[in-house]
Amino acid sequence: MRPTLTHLALHVPDLEACVAFYTDFCGMRVIHERAGKGSRIVWMAEPGKEHTFIFVIMPGGEDRQLAADDYSHLGFALESREQVDAVAARAKDAGCLIWAPRDEPYPVGYYCGLRDPAGNYVEFSFGQPLGPGSEAMPIP
Repeated sequence: MRPTLTHLALHVPDLEACVAFYTDFCGMRVIHERAGKGSRIVWMAEPGKEHTFIFVIMPGGEDRQLAADDYSHLGFALESREQVDAVAARAKDAGCLIWAPRDEPYPVGYYCGLRDPAGNYVEFSFGQPLGPGSEAMPIP
């Protein structure tokens, strides 16, 4: 039997701001919340993926100060270049755009990057062999 990746747990300095970010920019929703260890713990998932992969978000973390050339990130796939551009425009208005939309050779594709309220980088991409609709795309 092999293990299955089910969740990512993040301590964040501002729980409400992070919940709002992942709701607004990523389309995730709160599927569970509870008191725990003296604070509130929130589970978030993409609609339809509640039993597949979730974020567990907990207060108490410190703001991550990633360098401009640090490409550690969470990645979300979008359905078009126009959607990447739309996310980037909203992020620019919100003051959280860190990587303007750009093209990279396959398999990276077209992407932009945002900074969540905890300092994590979040990529939105189109054209990668990952995510819905990519099953026929080769992974080099």
